[in-house]
Amino acid sequence: MIRSAAILGTGMAIPPRVLTNADLAKLVDTNDEWIVQRTGIRERHIVENGQATSDLAALAGRQALERAGVSPEAVDLILLATLSPDMLCPSTACLVQAALGARNAAAVDLEAACSGFVYGLSLARGAIVSGEAKTVLLIGAEVTSRFVDWTDRTTCVLFGDAAGAAVLGPSANGRGVLGTVLGADGNGASLIDVPAGGSREPASAETVAAKRHVLRLKGGDVFKSGVRSMTQAVADVLKKCGLAKEEIALLVPHQANSRIIGAVAEAAGFPLEKVFQNLDRYGNTSAATIPVALHEAEVQGRIKPGDLVCCVAFGGGLTWGAAIIRW
Repeated sequence: MIRSAAILGTGMAIPPRVLTNADLAKLVDTNDEWIVQRTGIRERHIVENGQATSDLAALAGRQALERAGVSPEAVDLILLATLSPDMLCPSTACLVQAALGARNAAAVDLEAACSGFVYGLSLARGAIVSGEAKTVLLIGAEVTSRFVDWTDRTTCVLFGDAAGAAVLGPSANGRGVLGTVLGADGNGASLIDVPAGGSREPASAETVAAKRHVLRLKGGDVFKSGVRSMTQAVADVLKKCGLAKEEIALLVPHQANSRIIGAVAEAAGFPLEKVFQNLDRYGNTSAATIPVALHEAEVQGRIKPGDLVCCVAFGGGLTWGAAIIRW
């Protein structure tokens, strides 16, 4: 009997163009020391002109399929978590389906901001355990550089472009996604937003001039809400799965800010040596941070078969979630 959904293979795609803190110092009033001290970020990767979210997503998805030994035609469902779609319609997931040749797959986008991949793990697991799908390709992909105000030093230093992917399939051997918890608080919607471009505030010359199409965040409030929500999500998912924090081999948090990661690790009771971090090289890549981190952690030997891994994220919405995976 199918009891869970296991990760069969992972992949990632990082655009080759690197934007260092020194490069940003040429654009805004900032410097490497200021950025590193406040965020832990040293560089981030940015797409070239003409590249879009679907391009990175397809690259990451193709690598995950190859590592899983799964053909594109065998995929039943593509879930793509992103807050930076190629366009409003059609979904970026449909564009990725075409790029991969996954002609038998249903395809849909998820918009839970930085929590999108964790939300996707819950949905993928549900689809597989219920029998609605046998093979799910879950992707987190972002090109947030298209939605950043490059004159605002408080936000432009934070974000980078990337994609990460995981192929999930049925598991009856105790491995896979053991449990998830998800949460949201729409009362905090204004803490992280892109106000214009939708039905509430359609694009116009006025909205463009007022820079209403760029990512905005209220840093102090986001910090407090993020630490509180992620810490509680870790505790809740451990309780749900009947596990102690000491049994977790690796905590994989959303790579938003080194201060947030450190605060969550301390509050949740995890030593930093059991916490995966790569934001110094990539910055905050929103929905892509966790799948990229999972891929790198496995490649680096930080995750081994049978290990228990806890993923936790927080993002705009507000949204948050955590998942425990037996690798």
